[in-house]
Amino acid sequence: MKTSALAFLFAVTSLAGAPVDPVNKNGKSIAIKGYDPVAYFTQSAPARGLPQVTQQWMGATWLFSSAGNRDLFAASPEKYAPRYGGYCAYAVSKGRTAGVDPEAWKIVDGKLYLNYSKGVQEKWQKDTKGRIEQADKNWPSLHR
Repeated sequence: MKTSALAFLFAVTSLAGAPVDPVNKNGKSIAIKGYDPVAYFTQSAPARGLPQVTQQWMGATWLFSSAGNRDLFAASPEKYAPRYGGYCAYAVSKGRTAGVDPEAWKIVDGKLYLNYSKGVQEKWQKDTKGRIEQADKNWPSLHR
Protein backbone atom coordinates (compact mmCIF):
# COMPACT_ATOMS: atom_id res chain seq x y z
CA MET A 1 0.00 0.00 0.00
CA LYS A 2 1.37 3.42 -0.92
CA THR A 3 2.14 5.95 1.80
CA SER A 4 -0.63 8.31 0.63
CA ALA A 5 -3.15 5.45 0.69
CA LEU A 6 -2.10 4.58 4.26
CA ALA A 7 -2.37 8.20 5.31
CA PHE A 8 -5.84 8.45 3.77
CA LEU A 9 -6.97 5.26 5.49
CA PHE A 10 -5.71 6.61 8.82
CA ALA A 11 -7.41 9.99 8.27
CA VAL A 12 -10.72 8.39 7.36
CA THR A 13 -10.58 5.87 10.19
CA SER A 14 -9.66 8.51 12.75
CA LEU A 15 -12.63 10.71 11.81
CA ALA A 16 -15.21 7.97 11.40
CA GLY A 17 -17.80 7.50 14.10
CA ALA A 18 -19.16 10.52 15.93
CA PRO A 19 -20.77 13.25 13.84
CA VAL A 20 -18.38 16.05 12.85
CA ASP A 21 -18.78 19.82 12.74
CA PRO A 22 -20.66 20.95 9.64
CA VAL A 23 -17.53 22.81 8.46
CA ASN A 24 -14.08 21.24 8.30
CA LYS A 25 -11.93 23.47 10.50
CA ASN A 26 -9.11 20.99 11.12
CA GLY A 27 -9.52 21.37 14.87
CA LYS A 28 -9.22 25.17 14.60
CA SER A 29 -11.63 27.93 13.68
CA ILE A 30 -10.34 28.40 10.10
CA ALA A 31 -12.29 26.77 7.25
CA ILE A 32 -10.57 24.84 4.43
CA LYS A 33 -7.07 25.44 5.75
CA GLY A 34 -7.30 29.17 5.10
CA TYR A 35 -7.93 28.93 1.37
CA ASP A 36 -10.28 31.35 -0.40
CA PRO A 37 -13.37 29.39 -1.55
CA VAL A 38 -14.36 32.07 -4.07
CA ALA A 39 -10.98 31.97 -5.85
CA TYR A 40 -11.72 28.48 -7.17
CA PHE A 41 -14.58 30.05 -9.14
CA THR A 42 -13.16 33.47 -10.04
CA GLN A 43 -9.54 32.49 -10.71
CA SER A 44 -10.02 28.81 -11.57
CA ALA A 45 -7.28 28.09 -9.05
CA PRO A 46 -6.80 27.72 -5.30
CA ALA A 47 -5.55 30.82 -3.48
CA ARG A 48 -4.59 31.31 0.13
CA GLY A 49 -6.73 33.76 2.01
CA LEU A 50 -5.40 36.71 3.97
CA PRO A 51 -5.85 36.77 7.75
CA GLN A 52 -7.15 40.34 7.59
CA VAL A 53 -9.90 39.53 5.03
CA THR A 54 -12.38 37.22 6.77
CA GLN A 55 -16.02 36.30 7.05
CA GLN A 56 -17.76 34.29 9.77
CA TRP A 57 -20.16 31.62 8.54
CA MET A 58 -21.40 28.31 9.94
CA GLY A 59 -19.23 28.63 13.05
CA ALA A 60 -16.02 29.01 11.07
CA THR A 61 -13.74 31.81 9.95
CA TRP A 62 -13.31 31.88 6.17
CA LEU A 63 -10.30 33.66 4.69
CA PHE A 64 -10.24 35.45 1.34
CA SER A 65 -7.56 36.71 -1.01
CA SER A 66 -9.48 39.95 -1.62
CA ALA A 67 -12.30 42.02 -0.16
CA GLY A 68 -14.22 41.48 -3.39
CA ASN A 69 -14.12 37.71 -2.92
CA ARG A 70 -15.21 38.10 0.70
CA ASP A 71 -18.16 40.21 -0.42
CA LEU A 72 -19.21 37.64 -3.03
CA PHE A 73 -19.09 34.94 -0.36
CA ALA A 74 -21.01 37.03 2.17
CA ALA A 75 -23.78 37.59 -0.38
CA SER A 76 -24.11 33.89 -1.23
CA PRO A 77 -22.01 31.53 0.93
CA GLU A 78 -23.82 28.39 -0.24
CA LYS A 79 -22.75 29.17 -3.81
CA TYR A 80 -19.03 29.24 -2.95
CA ALA A 81 -18.53 27.02 0.09
CA PRO A 82 -17.23 23.55 -0.73
CA ARG A 83 -19.71 20.71 -0.58
CA TYR A 84 -19.81 18.50 2.50
CA GLY A 85 -18.46 21.26 4.72
CA GLY A 86 -15.06 21.09 3.05
CA TYR A 87 -14.43 17.44 3.98
CA CYS A 88 -13.10 15.01 1.39
CA ALA A 89 -15.84 14.30 -1.18
CA TYR A 90 -14.51 10.78 -1.79
CA ALA A 91 -14.54 9.93 1.93
CA VAL A 92 -18.09 11.27 2.30
CA SER A 93 -19.14 9.07 -0.62
CA LYS A 94 -17.79 6.14 1.41
CA GLY A 95 -19.76 7.17 4.51
CA ARG A 96 -16.82 8.75 6.35
CA THR A 97 -15.11 12.12 6.67
CA ALA A 98 -11.49 13.05 6.07
CA GLY A 99 -9.41 16.18 5.79
CA VAL A 100 -8.50 17.76 2.47
CA ASP A 101 -5.70 19.12 0.39
CA PRO A 102 -7.08 22.43 -0.92
CA GLU A 103 -5.00 21.84 -4.06
CA ALA A 104 -7.10 18.70 -4.85
CA TRP A 105 -10.30 20.32 -6.07
CA LYS A 106 -12.87 20.31 -8.84
CA ILE A 107 -15.96 22.31 -9.70
CA VAL A 108 -18.83 20.13 -10.93
CA ASP A 109 -22.15 21.67 -11.97
CA GLY A 110 -21.21 24.93 -10.26
CA LYS A 111 -20.28 23.30 -6.93
CA LEU A 112 -16.85 23.04 -5.33
CA TYR A 113 -15.57 19.63 -4.20
CA LEU A 114 -12.34 19.01 -2.29
CA ASN A 115 -10.46 15.75 -1.80
CA TYR A 116 -7.94 14.40 0.68
CA SER A 117 -5.16 14.33 -1.92
CA LYS A 118 -4.68 14.39 -5.67
CA GLY A 119 -4.35 10.58 -5.60
CA VAL A 120 -7.70 10.21 -3.84
CA GLN A 121 -9.16 12.75 -6.25
CA GLU A 122 -8.21 10.48 -9.14
CA LYS A 123 -10.31 7.71 -7.57
CA TRP A 124 -13.20 10.12 -7.02
CA GLN A 125 -13.06 11.29 -10.64
CA LYS A 126 -13.45 7.73 -11.99
CA ASP A 127 -17.16 8.00 -11.11
CA THR A 128 -17.76 11.63 -10.16
CA LYS A 129 -21.52 11.52 -10.71
CA GLY A 130 -21.96 8.31 -8.71
CA ARG A 131 -19.68 9.53 -5.92
CA ILE A 132 -21.60 12.81 -5.64
CA GLU A 133 -24.94 10.99 -5.53
CA GLN A 134 -23.69 8.69 -2.76
CA ALA A 135 -22.04 11.53 -0.83
CA ASP A 136 -25.25 13.58 -1.02
CA LYS A 137 -27.06 10.65 0.63
CA ASN A 138 -24.36 10.11 3.28
CA TRP A 139 -23.61 13.71 4.27
CA PRO A 140 -26.70 14.42 6.45
CA SER A 141 -25.83 11.60 8.86
CA LEU A 142 -22.12 12.49 9.10
CA HIS A 143 -22.37 15.97 10.63
CA ARG A 144 -24.09 17.54 13.62
